Formats: sequence, structure tokens, C-alpha cells
Amino acid sequence: MADSTRTTAPFSLDAYLERIGWEGARRPDAATLGGVQLAHLRAVPFENLDALGGRAPSLDLADLTAKLVHGRRRGGYCYEHNTLFAAALEALGVRVTRLTARVVLGADRFEDRPRTHMALLAELPGDPRPYLVDVGFGALGSLLAPVPLVADTEFHDAGRRHRLVHAPQRGPLETWVLQAYAADGWQAQYAFTVEPFEPADYEVINWHVATNPRSPFSRRPYVQRLAPDAHLLLDGDRLTVTHTADGTVTERKLSDEAEARRVLAEEFGIDAPEGLTLLGD
Repeated sequence: MADSTRTTAPFSLDAYLERIGWEGARRPDAATLGGVQLAHLRAVPFENLDALGGRAPSLDLADLTAKLVHGRRRGGYCYEHNTLFAAALEALGVRVTRLTARVVLGADRFEDRPRTHMALLAELPGDPRPYLVDVGFGALGSLLAPVPLVADTEFHDAGRRHRLVHAPQRGPLETWVLQAYAADGWQAQYAFTVEPFEPADYEVINWHVATNPRSPFSRRPYVQRLAPDAHLLLDGDRLTVTHTADGTVTERKLSDEAEARRVLAEEFGIDAPEGLTLLGD
């Protein structure tokens, strides 16, 4: 399992904001929170190539900065994205609570899914409402903007529709469910409670998700990028492009390893590590 120690290297907000292309205000307010979240999503792709290569990615902030900020031609999955994003928000003066969630998309029973997703709760000075924020959910129903922690209210975020609802309570804490609107109605994305989790908790979850042979992230490439006009997804050998303007979808199968590497480089801005087999046999 990954070492849970942390370096004390300072976090560079300047380098992070340059990486995501944010030139706006640096205030702990709703406009900055939303702007930085969307800029991050458009700049840094979601990918699981470390896990596909058989190792859990480091969650050390210095390592994340080297890979996602200075590396520029790599991305990461939820623990990497949201650990980095949390550090940026805290540097901006935002109070952050780190959460875990059950990914329930397609599940018949929420309790059958373990807590394997990292999300964040952001609190702004002078604003009584906390916000659910998330730059690391690898799905078409992911949040593109902060959503106030308010039940049964629809929010439109950069072209997508979301709402939070309560699930039947099974313990002392309320369970919140993030839903996204799709062609066939509202779909549950993930369920969470708001108690805080610590870095050591994510080390365990990260190791499990990256190295368990039954984890989809350890078996096939799963990569997504949010472009201004489309959502791109590479799932195994299947490239899917969902166009923002009209929702039309184009899909094709990649022919071989060389094409997979070329698509990652040209469409997702990712240089796959040398020696990594992307498509398997």
C-alpha cells in the first residue's frame, strides 16, 4: 500500500492557476469557486493510466503538482484531482471538507456500492450555504459548477442539469444523492454524507481501487476530457464523443495500440507512459 506520509513542500497557487488557465479573481467567493472549477475540468483530463500500469498513484501534494500541474501532458482520477483542487481552494481562502461517496450510477441498491469516490464540500466566508464541488468524477453526469447543499432544487451548470435529493436515512447522518438529468430522466450519480475524511483514508481507498484486479480502473484505460463543445470518453478501445450543442453522440472502436496512443496524445492531451499496454490482447 502507498506510504501515507506527506511532504511539506509549499503549494504554488500561481503554478496551479497558470496550468488551468485561470486569470480571474482570487477571492473566496462563489464566482471564483465556479470559475476555477470549470477551468480545472477543461484543462486537466481524467485518466487512470497509473492504475492500468499496476500501481496506485501518489496522493502526495508535491507529486500531484509535478504530475498534474508541471507535467501538463498527464491527468489523474478522483483522488488526485480533488486532492489538488482542495489545496487550491484552501490557498484561495475557502474552507474544504473532504468527503467520500458511493458511486451509484446504474445500481439497484445504494448500499451495494462501497465508498470509492472523493468529493468536496466548500464553505465560503459570509455564505451560509456549503457547496458540493467536484473535479474528479469520471462520468458524463459530473458537476461542472458548484452546487449548493440544498435538497430538491434543480441547478443548471454550464449546460448540464443537476439536483441533490435525500435518500432514505439508514444511520444518524443524512444521505445526499447527486442526480444528473439525462434523456430518460433523473439519474443518481453518487451518494454521500458530510462527515470529514482524512488523507490516510484516501490512501487506503486509492490503493484498493488502483490495484484490486476486479477494479475496472486496473483493467482498461478510462479517460475523459471536457472540451468547450464536447465530452470525450475513451473506455477500453471505444472512443465516444458527446456533442454539447445537440447531445448527438459519435462512437468508434480503436484499431490497435498505436491508434490508442495517438488518440490519447491528440484528443486528450495525454502522453501515455512508455511500456504501458493500453489495449491488452
